[in-house]
Amino acid sequence: MIRVPIETIISKIKDQTGMSDKDIEKKIKDKLDLLSGLISKEGAAHIIANELGVKVFDETSKVEIKNLLPGMRSVEISASVIRIFETRTFERQGTQGKVANFMVSDPTGSCRVVAWNEMADAVQKLKLGDKIKLENAFAKDNNGRTELHMGDRSTLTVTEHGTGVAPEASSAARKKISELKEGDDNVEVMGTIVQTFDPRFFEVCPSCGKRMRQSDGNFVCEVHGQVATDYSYVVNLVLDDGTETIRVVLWKNQAMRLFKLTHEELLGRRTAGFEDVKNDLLGKIIKFVGRTSKNQMFDRLEFVAHLVISDPKPEDEVKRLDTEIAKAEAAKPKEPDKKTKKSDDDFEEIDLADIDEL
Repeated sequence: MIRVPIETIISKIKDQTGMSDKDIEKKIKDKLDLLSGLISKEGAAHIIANELGVKVFDETSKVEIKNLLPGMRSVEISASVIRIFETRTFERQGTQGKVANFMVSDPTGSCRVVAWNEMADAVQKLKLGDKIKLENAFAKDNNGRTELHMGDRSTLTVTEHGTGVAPEASSAARKKISELKEGDDNVEVMGTIVQTFDPRFFEVCPSCGKRMRQSDGNFVCEVHGQVATDYSYVVNLVLDDGTETIRVVLWKNQAMRLFKLTHEELLGRRTAGFEDVKNDLLGKIIKFVGRTSKNQMFDRLEFVAHLVISDPKPEDEVKRLDTEIAKAEAAKPKEPDKKTKKSDDDFEEIDLADIDEL
């Protein structure tokens, strides 16, 4: 079943009808009152959308990433490969398996793609920057994030070969921290690091990467049982861009990019500490591409990084500013054409004394 968030339904109604948020909320409230609370707010919004002839989601299989919803099947997308993760092998009920993950983006957003078994082999042949067409995938929810999974019927086709370099900011929209809103995805922020916290380590299964739980004094994977323990980690920092500050969250791979350390080097510092690398980061200007989410416990907006760009190129920033200036100039209303023929009002007043001199 496809579950459509109420924010998405309201956004679709607004885009397709031109109604204001206030008017939409009133219609939803009136529908809830009419049905005496026998329906959820999402259900009421669905009814309003149907009554107004609004299509909440595309029934066609080809979709843009921003329109992906958990539960969609036979999905087709066209996107660029921006990140490829290491392929993992695992054993389940005596059978060997493989899983590969990679990140893709299009002009509307980015998402993770998960490939199982034979499809994982196709991922190993991908290069950063490849443009691909993915068909017959299905969308699932993973801790609030929609991701695509490739099954036996899925196909992956490279439509244009990349250079091996990720298109780091090609599809990410730059925003100031003060402009960020909950749910923003595939956005880019740049600022100065003003505080970095120690990494938090936790036990994971070396085969599937899932977090392990303690049972009778041992760490156990829910899939593989009691196995040797590996570790993953998460790092938090505070970024300031002059308009506001925000906490940035970096999981394992992005933490390695931030610290410029390998997985083994990070694990080796668990006892030695991170004061030196944290101090080196203070005052450093860094770009992050990712998404915003609401930390419900602390009621604050946070930025989850999908990509760390440690050394922003000045020429890229100059080019971006030139593009913004050009767009702003193009958006300005054009001044009316200058008059080619003067009216009586256009002539300067002539002093009578000047006439006498003539």
